[in-house]
Formats: sequence, structure tokens, C-alpha cells
Amino acid sequence: MTNEAAKLVTFRLADDLFAADIFAVERVLRYQAPRSLPDVPPWIEGVIEYQQRVIPVVNLRHRFELPRRDPAPETRIVVLNARGEWIGIVVDSVVEVSTVDSSQISPAPSFFRGLASEYLKGILRRGEGERLVIVLDVEQLLSTTERIVLQLGSARGTPIAGGAVVDA
Repeated sequence: MTNEAAKLVTFRLADDLFAADIFAVERVLRYQAPRSLPDVPPWIEGVIEYQQRVIPVVNLRHRFELPRRDPAPETRIVVLNARGEWIGIVVDSVVEVSTVDSSQISPAPSFFRGLASEYLKGILRRGEGERLVIVLDVEQLLSTTERIVLQLGSARGTPIAGGAVVDA
């Protein structure tokens, strides 16, 4: 990585800290229960409407095979811009927005605490003795196949991406 500054949004999932590049973060929203959809993977909680668009919401605890947790007051939905499309991710809490030197972000190992390396952009250690922050590659949270499934919609043929309205 270069010596440029990287601005990261850090959030918590279970006991781990994750981060996403601030340029990939559209907005942080208070948690609202997504509207469920049939025939989608279990880690997709459903959809929410945001700025007159219907966007899929991914529960990162389920996606990363972490223990289930009911939403709490600090639970948030982070709206991300991934490959030009918005997706929401459910996180336990948002911790901070910080600027770090890009050289502090180490390349992702091939496997890290059960997470496939395809989701990782790198690993950041915040200071001496501090915890690791896993920097996510938000464009990899949904595979091409999963994007196609979401664009085509459920078995009822209801499109849920690209600004379409669910159950129109």
C-alpha cells in the first residue's frame, strides 16, 4: 500500500473490529427492521427504502458466520456503495471515523479468523498493543451471482435492486 492517508469507518461485529473506506460509505442509519423477501440467502435480512431506492440489507454476522444477536439500540445499517450499487450491512455498532496512513494497512492473509480472504482488503493494527481492525473490500461482499439473484428478484419475480419497488 502507498503512504497516502486512508479514511476509514470502523464498526464492531461481535468481539471484532472491521472497517470500510469512507468513500464506500454512503450513510450510517439507525437500525430498522428490513422487509423480508422469499428465496434469498439467509444472510440477506431483506430490503429497506433509502432515498427512494430499495436496497438489499446483508447481516454481516450471518455472512461471516458469527453468533446471532438481536438488534440493540446501538445496531446500525451502514449503506455502502459497492460497484455503483447500494447495499446495506447490519453492524453491531459504529465505533469511529479515522484517518490512517495507508502503509499501516497490511495485505490480507489468505485466511483470517474464519473469514474468506476475498472479503478483506487488509489488516490494520491501531497502536502498540491495540486490537486488529479488519479492513473490508466492500465490493466483494456480494458475488456476481448473488448480485444477479438480487437484480432478478425473488421467485415471484419482484426486482429489488436498481431503484425498483418491492411488491409493486
